[in-house]
Amino acid sequence: MSEVQPARPRPDLLTWAIRGAALIGVAAVLYVIASASIKPAEVLDLNAFKRGELAKLEVPKTPAAPTTAGFTDADGKPMTLADFKGQIVVVNLWATWCAPCRIEMPTLAALQAAYQTQPVQVVALSVDRDADLQLAKSDIARNAPLKLYRDPGYKFAFAIKPRAAGFPTTIIYDRQGRERARLSGGADWNGKEARAMIEALLKE
Repeated sequence: MSEVQPARPRPDLLTWAIRGAALIGVAAVLYVIASASIKPAEVLDLNAFKRGELAKLEVPKTPAAPTTAGFTDADGKPMTLADFKGQIVVVNLWATWCAPCRIEMPTLAALQAAYQTQPVQVVALSVDRDADLQLAKSDIARNAPLKLYRDPGYKFAFAIKPRAAGFPTTIIYDRQGRERARLSGGADWNGKEARAMIEALLKE
């Protein structure tokens, strides 16, 4: 006499369907969360600040990567823009023989003073020759809290794209190190337009 195998219970199709739907739902939620976390942040359009003192502001269509060209501090220590990672950097290319440069320098000093406790760094980058180093130091000393940085061989000035058309040239980099705007010629960098632009970049 053969044994009768006990009947196997039939799977509860409804239970499996519910579990499957739940798993799909969880996967969808995780996908949405992951997509949101890697979605690039919206980039502020700095064209909105092209008025008044910044009417000649040039804004690239897309934020541009910074040059890796080097420069030095006043003591000759090699530096690059990467040394200011995480800060808004205002690079001002200037020279002691450039009258508009010397006129706007106090406004750059005032801008730096206003943001001493925030991640904003004004890099006054002199293109003067070594023979004029003391003169450049004297000009910066009259415009504290600015510090002197040097590019006597025009390596930085010519490496940026497009290269500096003249002096002064001021370039604005955001906290990710991307070029966001530049201005050829003098401006009041402590004016309401410049302050508003810096404030907007700080909020990004």
